[in-house]
Parts: sequence; structure tokens; C-alpha cells
Amino acid sequence: MTEQATGAHHPQPRPRSGGQQSAPVEHVTGAQSLIRSLEEVGADTVFGIPGGAILPAYDPLMDSTRVRHVLVRHEQGAGHAATGYAQATGRVGVCMATSGPGATNLVTPIADAHMDSVPLVAITGQVASKAIGTDAFQEADIVGITMPITKHNFLVTKAEDIPRVIAEAFHIASTGRPGPVLVDIAKDALQAKTTFTWPPVMDLPGYRPVTKPHAKQIREAAKLITAARRPVLYVGGGVLKAQATAELKVLAELTGAPVTTTLMALGAFPDSHPLHLGMPGMHGSVAAVTALQKADLIVALGARFDDRVTGKLDSFAPYAKIVHADIDPAEIGKNRAADVPIVGDAREVIADLVQAVQKEHSEGHEGDYTAWWSDLSRWRETYPLGYDQPEDGSLSPQAVIERIGQLAPEGTIFAAGVGQHQMWAAHFIQYDKPATWLNSGGAGTMGYAVPAAMGAKAGQPQQTVWAIDGDGCFQMTNQELTTCALNNIPIKVAIINNGALGMVRQWQTLFYNQRYSNTVLHSGPDDVNPEAKGTRVPDFVKLSEAMGCVGLRCERPEDLDKVIAEANSINDRPVVVDFIVHEDAMVWPMVAAGTSNDEIMAARDVRPDFGDNEDD
Repeated sequence: MTEQATGAHHPQPRPRSGGQQSAPVEHVTGAQSLIRSLEEVGADTVFGIPGGAILPAYDPLMDSTRVRHVLVRHEQGAGHAATGYAQATGRVGVCMATSGPGATNLVTPIADAHMDSVPLVAITGQVASKAIGTDAFQEADIVGITMPITKHNFLVTKAEDIPRVIAEAFHIASTGRPGPVLVDIAKDALQAKTTFTWPPVMDLPGYRPVTKPHAKQIREAAKLITAARRPVLYVGGGVLKAQATAELKVLAELTGAPVTTTLMALGAFPDSHPLHLGMPGMHGSVAAVTALQKADLIVALGARFDDRVTGKLDSFAPYAKIVHADIDPAEIGKNRAADVPIVGDAREVIADLVQAVQKEHSEGHEGDYTAWWSDLSRWRETYPLGYDQPEDGSLSPQAVIERIGQLAPEGTIFAAGVGQHQMWAAHFIQYDKPATWLNSGGAGTMGYAVPAAMGAKAGQPQQTVWAIDGDGCFQMTNQELTTCALNNIPIKVAIINNGALGMVRQWQTLFYNQRYSNTVLHSGPDDVNPEAKGTRVPDFVKLSEAMGCVGLRCERPEDLDKVIAEANSINDRPVVVDFIVHEDAMVWPMVAAGTSNDEIMAARDVRPDFGDNEDD
């Protein structure tokens, strides 16, 4: 899932590295310099909330005609909104908070962006430079706190450094393997008088991402591809970050090899394409998981062999040679040794691979995958993704999500929270285009969906944005619906309401003898409040209406299409639909944590029969 160089749709203006004529000097405060710098790097939207240490920056922000500020209700919402904006647009997302608790509330979204390689710049206020280290009011060492979860971070104590640091932060965040960069600015640096010139001279002597792959490694990879009998293209989120989806399609069709796309890569290769096997991993399709297990060659492109894909690592893909291409050399060999390591940007790697494979074909070396596709097709047809309708006539959560996908307008962006609804959204919505699926893959952050959808809609206002959320996730960050209502950001939210922390409940069902400890959300302990059992607390429709949204509820299968159509027809306000679904639905297929992918279960008590005993 390693996510690689952006090549963004809307490239950020780049500061100079020396030798160019400077613009005229302006006499400003450090705060004015900060806002001018954000304007010059092309930031058009900032999600944030003011407080004492960052307050000097909010005064000139009021005068900016180029930077829109969205006042959130919680700093975590600001961070996830900036991430959703970045994932939907390809641009750097920006969030802003004050010192102390404001800054520490950004830690979760920063960690989330770090795990998913999202280009993010987080700007925080800090106490005055002379007070740093004294445990001053609202002081927190946010640079120290975030050092393990940022690509880089800065502490700025001099006003004159602000333009250079902002330029460097955006450059670092958006190049190489993207990631979050924190800029912590002391209050006195924001208040001090300084001069502003643009572009500044960047000083990053140790930062030289390698984007062009080595030709010898490309040739070796092409030879393995054409010599293989059972190859698989294992595609991660790096292909999306590198804007390499067109090149990937060419490579796949040229080789005829099957394609699997990770949770972070959905949309990188069309779900509808005949070469696509689906998503690998813990809840991946049987065909995708099994293809990797039985492959003799895995070509990993912008993916990182994470535990959710590999299962028990020492039993993963035992017969496969590995070609591993990644922008981040630290990922290669980290979890699985690579026979052919390739460091480079996914777009350049795949483009070069296409040429090298074409050369192999011209020399008469072409892979024959006929027998392989016979097996793959049998697994795909025998164990398709599917679900059972509840016997009591209640709503199936899978059916709800599937119909939302089928009835959504062309180009709809879907953001998901974390848990069962996330996996169902990955399975039952068809993703044929990049940047239409946003989720928290690496960190698995509950509460991601609503603010991420808000950020995506702010960045792509012409596109419909649906947040597919669980009732547990929704209760963590739903206050940002107020932000949406007040800022004309009309997202749509589907609450998959099963009254429980669904994925945790599924594990309790399967592994803890149905002892449902602290996973029921809609009732308290019976001996404390017996009347509460079975009631809806909170009432999501009333809650949504109180925040300025349209609130709808759907409880019966026969009402499903009508309610979804109503939600799709409302575009002047946020819409929240409370879908009351069956509580016992489970996510299948499943590989239990810590077990081998060979032990995949297609459904409860259903172990696939692959009809072979071969070990080669």
C-alpha cells in the first residue's frame, strides 16, 4: 500500500532552489508571511480551528482571497478532512491548530496520513520561543510527539524562516513517497516583523528521492514475467499516488497477468476488468488470496506486503519469486525478500516495464498463462463475493451498500470508516476510476469517514460524495456535519446501524464464544437502565437534523431504493440516512488474524476446495 509520488492533477507551484530572481521584498509580520506562503504554494483550502498560540495567523487569514478556511468542530476532523481533500484531489491537504491540546488532537490524523502515505501539511502554533520547555500554558512538544509519525517536521522560532519552511514542507510532503509534514511555529515568530520574498531558496541537501528505476532491474523483471507460469500483479496504493493507472492497464493487458488491488488501491485498476481478481488479504476475495498463495511470481507495485495482505508471513506465497517496485527503498525487503528490487516512482517503473516486456515479446519470449487462468477462473466462479439476505426480513447491510453504489451518480467518491462496513464497501461497490475510494487502511481509524468525506467534497465540489459509516465510527466525529452544513459542503452519509461495534462483535462471535463484552452501542447494562435496551440512543435522524442536515431512516428492504434516491436528490444540504440493519451479518471471506492465507474461509464453516494437492 506504499503510496508514491503524486504527479498531482493540479501541481503545486514550486519554489526555486537557487539562481532565480527574487520577487520584490514585502515588510510583513510572520503571520502575514505564513498566509502569503500558503497562497504561493497553491494551498486553496485549510481546515482548522483557532486558539491562543496560532491566533496571530488567523488575523491575516481573514484578508486572504486565495485561501479558504473551513472552521471545524474538532482538530481530528481538520486532520482527516485534509487527508480526504488530498486523496480526492492529489494535492497537499492542509490543517491548522493551536498549541497543546489543539496540536495533540492532530496526532491521530497525522499518524493515519503517515500509514497511508498521504501528502499532508499540519501547521501548529507553539508557545513563545522563550517559554518552550518551561511547561507553559498549553505547551506540548508536538515536534517530539509526532517525530515517529511524520515524514519530516519543523520547529520555527524565527519569522524570517517561515517562507522557506513552508516551501520545504509542501515539497517534502508531495514528492517521493508522500506523507505528513508538521510545521510548529512559535507565537513570537508569528508576531515578529520580517520581510517576505518568494520564491525562497530551499535547503534540503539530504532529500533526493529516486524516481527513475534502474534499467537492469527492469530487464530482469520483464524476463521473470515472460518466463513465469503463474504470475500475479500485486498493486498497492502507490500506483494511485503516482498517477500510474493508465500505465498499469497497459502492462496488465500486455502481459495477460491477473491483477489484485489492495484496500488502498481500489480504483487503480477497474473492478469490472476481466483481468481483475479483486482485493487480497484478510477479507479479500478467495481468487485474489489464493492466486497470491499459488503464484510462482508476484510483481508488487507500490505495495508493502503488510500483515493484512500476507497473513502469517512465513507461509505467504511459498512458491513465488518477488519483484518489488517502490519509491521508498526502506519498504523493499522489509517484510519479504525481493528477488528483483526496483526503487522508483510507480509510473516510471510501469512505463519502463511495458517497454521491456514488449522487447521480450519481440524476441519470442511470451508467457503462457492458459493453465493458470483455468484455475483462476474456476476459483473466481466457485467462490464469488456474496451474502445472504436475513431470514427475518430485515435490511441486509451488504445490500444497502451495494444499492448505494449502484444508484450513485457517475464519478461518486466513497469514503468509509473502519470495520465491517468498510469491508462491505470495498466488496460491493464497483470502483473503476482512481480517487473514488477513500479509507483509513494502515491505521484503521474509526471516525475517519465523515471528516474525510467533508474534505473530499471541499476539494471536488462537483462530485457526489458518500460516506459509508458504521454507527460506532459515526459517533466519534459526527460533529463535523455541523461544519458541512454551515460551509455548504453537502456530503451524504450512510450509517450502517447494527447497534454494535460490528467487526469486534464478529470476532467475539467467532473467537470468544459469543460473549459480547462492551460491543452493544444502543443500550446500557440491563441492571442500570433496563428500559434503554432496544431503543435508539442517540436518534441519528434527530441528531442530524439538529446539526443542519436532512435526516432519513430506512428499516425495510422495500424502502431501500426510494430512500437512497431521495438522498441522492438533495444537494443543497448534507444528508444522513440511518439504515437499520441486521446485527448478525458478517464479513466473508476471512483469514483469521495470525493464520496462513491457505486457511481462508469463503463463508462461516466453508473452507474452499481448490481441487489440487500440488506443491509446485
